[in-house]
Amino acid sequence: MTKTNFENNADDLLPRTHLRRLDRIFVRNPIFFVTVCVQNRQPLLIRNDIAQIVRAVLKDAAEGTGWRVGRYVIMPDHIHFFCARDKQASALSEFLGRFKSCTTRKAWDRGRAGRLWQQEFFDHLLRSNESYAQKWEYVRRNPVRAGLCAKPEDWPHQGEIEPL
Repeated sequence: MTKTNFENNADDLLPRTHLRRLDRIFVRNPIFFVTVCVQNRQPLLIRNDIAQIVRAVLKDAAEGTGWRVGRYVIMPDHIHFFCARDKQASALSEFLGRFKSCTTRKAWDRGRAGRLWQQEFFDHLLRSNESYAQKWEYVRRNPVRAGLCAKPEDWPHQGEIEPL
């Protein structure tokens, strides 16, 4: 008997674990593409005050972690950004843990209660044959595909912290 989409499997209820990270990366000056989602995919980032918090924390990201943030797009329920590590950078998971913690505390200061972010995040290491510019063009069109604006340049929650 085959299982329907509505039947729960005990394995489906276990917490997901993120894929194991590589100990060494053999790409010169690697750039990571990162996606972080809001808890329960709530559209909280559409609020200008919360989007400003996210932007400010990304801008300060290199301080203490060694990560540089390039281009970003803040969507209503998630954020995409590109980042690169300096030689003495912390682990990506530590950098994102700090990002989530700092943005959450600042959102609490603005009246938001509870968790802001989902526990996990998605990251993709751009390979040598992948173009940062091409990947950026795809990402910056997300607000258009979502029907939030007519042209990518009309979306107010995007930009570049520093060139990568």
